[in-house]
Amino acid sequence: MQYLYHKQAKESTLLLKGDDHRYIFKVRRHREGEVIALRNLEDENIYYYKIDLLDKKEAHLVLQNSEKLVVKAKKKLHIGWCVIDPKSIEKILPTLNEMGVEQISFIYCQRSQKSFKLDFSRFEKILLNSSQQCGRSELMKLVSINSLEKFLKQNPDAMALNFSDKFLDKDVDIETIVVGCEGGFTKDEMALFVEESIIGFDSPLILKSESAVCVASAKLLL
Repeated sequence: MQYLYHKQAKESTLLLKGDDHRYIFKVRRHREGEVIALRNLEDENIYYYKIDLLDKKEAHLVLQNSEKLVVKAKKKLHIGWCVIDPKSIEKILPTLNEMGVEQISFIYCQRSQKSFKLDFSRFEKILLNSSQQCGRSELMKLVSINSLEKFLKQNPDAMALNFSDKFLDKDVDIETIVVGCEGGFTKDEMALFVEESIIGFDSPLILKSESAVCVASAKLLL
């Protein structure tokens, strides 16, 4: 763990209870007198607190010092991801977070099942746990958009990941890319993209949506 998230980090004193207390002292086995790092994920600072008093249910922390410490990917990447089963999204979110994806816009494309409901509070909890482990200093942004057409109006420079003779690699400068759901894009949706904005993988194999998202992110960010 690189730090503990606490929304009140930066205050001169803090009281840890519940899950935070259990994780720091039962799982991480920190002890009274030690210094631990906290972030509030609203500013770019990391805050160092001394464990001043500790009992079985609560811990009293005292701020020692802080510093500005930005930890994020060198490049920006915004993914437009046509909605798939939320259970599959949850499995992949930590990986995308660790790679440094800046934002995911979940798009209800024509082949997305409308019965899939996105639990953003659950997604945020997953991202918080992931960020504490990888050290990321800001949370990934998550939004929902009800059509591909609306997404492209907001992001006219977006590229589409699909079958193409133009291959995606780390030298291609892309900030926004759209990945289809299971079954891919419909003909009407592909017609929204000009040919120059369609890019693919140099592989004869067909990837699942979540696999394609991970490969594209790795190629563009790492």
